[in-house]
Amino acid sequence: MSYKTILAAASGGAASDGVMEVACRLARRFASHIEGFHVRIDPREVLVAAADGFGMPLPGGWIEEMTAEAAATAAKTKAAFDSAIARHGVAIADTPPTIAASAAWREETGFAPVLVARRARFFDLVVLGRSERVVDRSHSDAVEEALISSGRPVLLAPAQPPATLGETIAVGWNGSPESVRVLAASLPLLAAARAVAIITIGDQDAGEIASVIDYLAWQGIVARHHYLHPVPGVGVGEQLLAEAREVGADLLAMGGYGHTPWREFLFGGATRGVVETSLLPVLLSH
Repeated sequence: MSYKTILAAASGGAASDGVMEVACRLARRFASHIEGFHVRIDPREVLVAAADGFGMPLPGGWIEEMTAEAAATAAKTKAAFDSAIARHGVAIADTPPTIAASAAWREETGFAPVLVARRARFFDLVVLGRSERVVDRSHSDAVEEALISSGRPVLLAPAQPPATLGETIAVGWNGSPESVRVLAASLPLLAAARAVAIITIGDQDAGEIASVIDYLAWQGIVARHHYLHPVPGVGVGEQLLAEAREVGADLLAMGGYGHTPWREFLFGGATRGVVETSLLPVLLSH
């Protein structure tokens, strides 16, 4: 069980350093190939969208300024990626196969959510950052689009990763197909972990736990069940994250939902503050 290819999508914002750090750690652990992926903004698309279809003329000075800014961001992001892989001793390699951790860089121009999701389809794992640039939101559209459209698990990396990664893993289980998928997607990490905690909230989610524990045991993974009583006035996501911290987890795996309840569960309401301030990486699968 392994992640042989990892897409590290870096916008150049505050979360990019965490993306690169997490991707490099995983690449060293699984002898993976990392592709550092950056999408440059297309100034013409932005200005056309701003004109709202009214055919307004595109000011040349703005285009040149935005193009120069996009180039500078891309150069800064690549330099940070090069620094990260050098720090972790990851070799540059453009073609398969490799027997040790390797890395390459790729840039495209356009709308990042669509391009990241499209590129992610060809990797075992996608590492994205929790954007701090989106006002009142703890994620960007790229996270949601990657979850819904790529068919791949997404690991959200905090700007400052924890000292350890994947030594103790908490898995949120609610019996949904998304829970099943994230359980399968997290198997390489679970197999390498020292401790695994399966967390359920309420009786309706606890009935299949014996089967979950048995399934993991057949993979050589020992897991313990942590049952939580629902707390009135406290969101499910908030309880899950709090229990993950309580068991000492340095990574949380959970199903991701591509509609309003999911966004409220992980990114909205009281949960948003927990996610924004948590140092816990979160593995999601839709």
